[in-house]
Amino acid sequence: MIGRLWGAKPCNLCLNHLGWPMGNCRVLKTGKFPIFPRNLDTVSLSLLALSLWPALSQAQEVVTASAFNLSELTLGDGRFLDNQDRTLAYLKFVDVEKLLYNFRANHQLDTQGAEANGGWDAPDFPFRTHVQGHFLSAWAQCYATLGDADCQDRATYFVSELAKCQANNEAAGFTTGYLSGFPESDFDALEAGSLSNGNVPYYNIHKTLAGLLAVWRLVGDATARDVLLSLAGWVDTRTSALSEEQMQAVLGTEFGGMNDVLADLYQETSDDKWLATAQRFDHAAVFDPLADNVDELNGLHANTQVPKWIGAVREYKATGDTRYLDIARNAWTLTINSHTYAIGGNSQAEHFHEPNAIAAYLDEDTAEACNSYNMLKLTRELWTLDPENTAYFDFYENALLNHLLGQQNPADEHGHITYFTSLNPGGRRGVGPAWGGGTWRTALETNTKLMDSIYFYSDNALYVNQFIPSAVTWSDMGVTVTQTTTFPVGDTTTLDVDGTGDWELHIRIPSWTSNAVIKVNGKQVTDVDASPGSYAVVSRTWAAGDKVDIQLPMHLRKVPANDDPSIAAVAYGPVVLCGNYGDAALSATPSLALDSVVRAGNSSLEFSGVADGADVTLGPLFDGQGFNYVTYWTTTGDFM
Repeated sequence: MIGRLWGAKPCNLCLNHLGWPMGNCRVLKTGKFPIFPRNLDTVSLSLLALSLWPALSQAQEVVTASAFNLSELTLGDGRFLDNQDRTLAYLKFVDVEKLLYNFRANHQLDTQGAEANGGWDAPDFPFRTHVQGHFLSAWAQCYATLGDADCQDRATYFVSELAKCQANNEAAGFTTGYLSGFPESDFDALEAGSLSNGNVPYYNIHKTLAGLLAVWRLVGDATARDVLLSLAGWVDTRTSALSEEQMQAVLGTEFGGMNDVLADLYQETSDDKWLATAQRFDHAAVFDPLADNVDELNGLHANTQVPKWIGAVREYKATGDTRYLDIARNAWTLTINSHTYAIGGNSQAEHFHEPNAIAAYLDEDTAEACNSYNMLKLTRELWTLDPENTAYFDFYENALLNHLLGQQNPADEHGHITYFTSLNPGGRRGVGPAWGGGTWRTALETNTKLMDSIYFYSDNALYVNQFIPSAVTWSDMGVTVTQTTTFPVGDTTTLDVDGTGDWELHIRIPSWTSNAVIKVNGKQVTDVDASPGSYAVVSRTWAAGDKVDIQLPMHLRKVPANDDPSIAAVAYGPVVLCGNYGDAALSATPSLALDSVVRAGNSSLEFSGVADGADVTLGPLFDGQGFNYVTYWTTTGDFM
């Protein structure tokens, strides 16, 4: 038991017993035994280990699955790769000097002849310079994924210019470390309760911190580290001067994932200061009901809340305090079960409504994309703590495939982005402005890490959670697995193994399928449980050239609205379908005869049906671009 103990500071699991300060705990980072000071003698260490055994036994399960580095993952040909390519083109299209304009102007530096952006990055827009953090993250991810030198250069150049802005704080009249496109006085007003210009200043700071952390972590840029730590230090100094009551008042204004990024910074540096700063952003008005599993989401701005929940998971991983895990799990469960549309998105007019109110809020401003992006991050974090629970990736697949994949317009070279995915009868996707500063935002990050949640691993298990053309290099095992598929047009996927060794393959069997079939080297595996809503586990000594074929039969199914089962979306396997109504305006929800819905052929996901007595063509909502569509129907009969 004590073979893995060596010098460092213990985490809260040990703090509860010894009163030692917080530190870098291998239980929470790797799921292995914790770390104790070198100066404990063998007897004391043995007694201590025995006294902590109940806590350690539980703690070893804190992190049970791990993500691969982006550099170990690639996408194969298909819609996901196309989205990535369009995003990459856009990242290289945007003028970096324009993105720097507000930072330079605010920090009293020459704007170098650049024009200002408009829209949500205009010099007079309240929370200007928030989108830049998304660009930093996306450039860093493209470098990590593709080794793209242009993205690397853009990221490091942008950071170097931010460093110049930060270095000019004294001349600009700002406090050391401050960095933004709006004056520091906005924080004075925020703390005084008099902020009235519509700004959400910590929301912006979060985006910048997260972008800098990505450039430091993924590109290895030391300047990004220095600027990040200086800005985080400014946050620490500013918030530590506030009373708890004052800080809670500040948290009434949207602040993004400040607890998330600061807890992540703690994990990166093992500096206790960042965890303490993160915990100042624990919003009691939101956390307390969720800790008790009480749904008080009605009326709350949705995307203000989800990043807080991601932070709660990270704080749990940093501290071992199960209250944080309860908050995050309860928030996820309540949102998925009571506030989520058939496509995996949530909210209407950016807000949560009363529990189960789905049919009551089918409008043109449903399903804000940023919410789904953050729900996927939350889902991913929670799944690593419970990797045999397929419900997490059933949701992940749904939201990624039916909401975020189709958020990008394939007909545009830069894939302009839809902010709200309309779910009203005759809804239509919109596109962003030419430079996309207002609408791209989280889509920049979504579409530059589409491969990050297909595969995961534990000590001797490889998890396949999504069915997307891709490959993973599992360096620890000396194995590369390549996935080839036309999913979801086809219901099969193939995994080709290059490498040898003894390990387990865990394949998610989605809840929407039945009679799944798994073959290894052409022979059906009959001694493996492949029940819907489980992981099929294939354990063997693998050899180079082994081939695994997975068939997940698809069927038509209804997804009824919680508050009115007569209103339902129609799905085929994982794919939510929509009806193509061209340019026709609709004033009411059409009635679809379910027994009329027929697939046109196996080479596409085109279906035909009869609605209100007229023929209608149905297809995947992720292809629903350039026409008015119907996603929710009144339904009659049942599928043939």
